[in-house]
Amino acid sequence: MKNRKIKGIMSSRRSGFTLIEIMVVVVILGLLAALVVPRIGPQVAEAQRTTAATQIRSIEDALEMYRMHNGFYPSTQQGLDALVNAPTTSPVPKRYAEGGYLKKVPEDPWGNPYVYRNVNGRITIMSYGPDGEEGGEGVNADITNAD
Repeated sequence: MKNRKIKGIMSSRRSGFTLIEIMVVVVILGLLAALVVPRIGPQVAEAQRTTAATQIRSIEDALEMYRMHNGFYPSTQQGLDALVNAPTTSPVPKRYAEGGYLKKVPEDPWGNPYVYRNVNGRITIMSYGPDGEEGGEGVNADITNAD
């Protein structure tokens, strides 16, 4: 009978993890994270740049539809909002599509608005990239419809 009591106590004590076992698991997980995270980081940055380029192409397509309907692109002052809401400032489009050309103007993957410029009918759509500032090199380089 004493033997059974001791075995019962021993098995109930053994059912949990010790602090050392938990610490070993935490250290192993930390080492794995230290090895994996640096390899994933560049892929995330590249995916964001690809997303920005895709969104720019989509905006460019909507601008082209606007131009086909109205004969001109929105002015720089009207901006990309002209693809969502009919402009009321000059030049006012005469054949604006019902419902607009986009449901909403997207933000770039870093949460910043896209920059739109119309200089004599030549349009530029740009994201300033992760640093949010014009110019930059490498991962901070701007993404434009000219790319």
